[in-house]
Amino acid sequence: MKSVFFIISLLCLSLIADSNTTNDHNRSDHNRSKSLEKNLKKQMELEKKYKEEQKFYMGKDYDLKSKEIDPDSLKDIKPIEPEYDFDITNIFVN
Repeated sequence: MKSVFFIISLLCLSLIADSNTTNDHNRSDHNRSKSLEKNLKKQMELEKKYKEEQKFYMGKDYDLKSKEIDPDSLKDIKPIEPEYDFDITNIFVN
């Protein structure tokens, strides 16, 4: 009887712990979506400006510093690891 109670309590605790990490993850996703939405609105305003002006811009007219990517925003991107175990022996089978 004690072992059944112990197993049930462990399952409940693991479910509670899992829900806490999910909430933190959802908050960070919400912050990212707000940031993405903000940047999207900013770009849409720029496109409206370009549409109204109907002008072809030259290189000197662009503000390239404002288009630089913040290196801190790239921390969450995981690098893609190459697959070195590729075997070509079975590809050209007749």
